[in-house]
Amino acid sequence: MVATVGLSGCVEALQEHYEGSFRGVVPVEIYSEANQPYDVTLEAFKPETDRQTYDESFTITAGQRATAPHLEATEQRFRVTKIDREDRTRQLTKEERITPRTNNVTVRITDDDLILELERDDEESGAVAEPDSVDSNSSDTGTSTNESVADR
Repeated sequence: MVATVGLSGCVEALQEHYEGSFRGVVPVEIYSEANQPYDVTLEAFKPETDRQTYDESFTITAGQRATAPHLEATEQRFRVTKIDREDRTRQLTKEERITPRTNNVTVRITDDDLILELERDDEESGAVAEPDSVDSNSSDTGTSTNESVADR
């Protein structure tokens, strides 16, 4: 009993010490609904300095699911690029903003599109909001960059 109370005090002291500096993590999942493999790059940048904070690359085959390393739940610009393996000049890029309220990032790859969905907490109620999705307005023969609207 004494050991439990003592341990409880240590945990509270650690929480107080690290309060405000603990950052959450954001899972990143990639799903391929395509019929052919694609190379995918995931990058994140600090908005103030444009310093790169995340850089991962994958080859995703048809029907494959992959889990990328988690992002930090801090203010970041997150960019995903789908690259055609047969013609590397054919790329499609999407961007979104990661915030401390971001809970999950889902990347869906199809032969015709790249879909980037973010799931965020609702600011007022704390409930989970519907995923934000960035629509593609271009063919995958060029590069399309869609930036998020501030504070969705």
